[in-house]
Amino acid sequence: MSRIPRIVILGAGYGGIVTAIRLQKHLNYNEADVTLVNKHDYHYITTHLHMPAAGTDNPENSRVNISRLIDEFKVDFVKSTVMQIKPIEKKIILEDSTLSYDYLVVGLGGEPETFGIPGLQEHAMNIRSINSVRLIREHIEYQFAKYKGEPDRLDYLTFIVGGAGFTGIEFVGELADRIPNLCKKYDVDQKLVKIFSIEAAPNAMPGFDPELVEYATNVLTNKGVVFKLGTAIKECTAAGVELATGEFVKTTTVIWTGGIRGNHMLDQAGFATMRGRVKVDSFLRTTEYENVYVVGDCSIVMNPEGKPYPPSGQIATQQGETCAYNLIAAIRNTPPKEFKYINKGTVASLGKREAVGMVGTRKVKGNKAALLKKLVDMRYLYIIGGIPLVIRKGRF
Repeated sequence: MSRIPRIVILGAGYGGIVTAIRLQKHLNYNEADVTLVNKHDYHYITTHLHMPAAGTDNPENSRVNISRLIDEFKVDFVKSTVMQIKPIEKKIILEDSTLSYDYLVVGLGGEPETFGIPGLQEHAMNIRSINSVRLIREHIEYQFAKYKGEPDRLDYLTFIVGGAGFTGIEFVGELADRIPNLCKKYDVDQKLVKIFSIEAAPNAMPGFDPELVEYATNVLTNKGVVFKLGTAIKECTAAGVELATGEFVKTTTVIWTGGIRGNHMLDQAGFATMRGRVKVDSFLRTTEYENVYVVGDCSIVMNPEGKPYPPSGQIATQQGETCAYNLIAAIRNTPPKEFKYINKGTVASLGKREAVGMVGTRKVKGNKAALLKKLVDMRYLYIIGGIPLVIRKGRF
């Protein structure tokens, strides 16, 4: 009797969790041994993290226990940190054990891309996990408390967000909504609070529809956000940031949302990477190993024009579906299918009851777009957990 093939999935982000859910749905019992490895016992909704980071929602609303999503009779869950990937030996080194595999799915998520800017890694915070947003949330409020004891320190009330892509724009929208509440709570004059959105590109939300970008920047400007576009951050220090223009902005709070790169373990494992990300083939496999698949922020998928798609939760979710299909095809010796990304619309929230989005060629903005954003979030909840999860978490 032949041995049951072993599938190991690293990371329970969008790509990894959807791969696991699809495998447990379509694999027969004892057809494969599937193991999901994640350093936390929960999956978090990355596209929702800007809200708890700013303090406009509870971090608990952004996470879902993995035990509620997987069938323990079909998927083994291992809570551990991945230390090393050894593709030649087909082994994964964890902090407390070693796993062997026949097929590997790497969905470990990305890491902040600092572009070599001095001081960013040491002095800036990132919206990347439940723990990181808790830190940002508490840090922001602490600055107001500190200002009351040192009223000459206006740098406590100055908040810099580096990067005006989707994450940066969504975060400043929520932060601008929270500021009035913090000012009231700590009896601080709101006119003293400054929120800067700094972007090296000439426009916010690079690559997005210009009309919607203009609408978004107008909404946020009216909320008090100051944009510095076409302005790169030259250096980040404990005292603030130096801009390429020579200006120095004093602040105790820098939130960096200027980009991500792939996980460093892919480089260490010897995969060919670009900014830490692996350019996968049409079946989501690495060029070096047909039994290794890469999904989510760690992968590069090219669009029809030959340019990489920007990493997103939508792409990772669709990758997870295709990856599971191809794993089953490999086990059953049936033809795999190529990954084809279908853009089902893009929406960016701008705070309470405001958003901008594109659905096909249709532009949406304002309250309609904000409603669409909620529908997009609920659709993902339905994909991973069905109606019960939508009912529990759908309020965000």
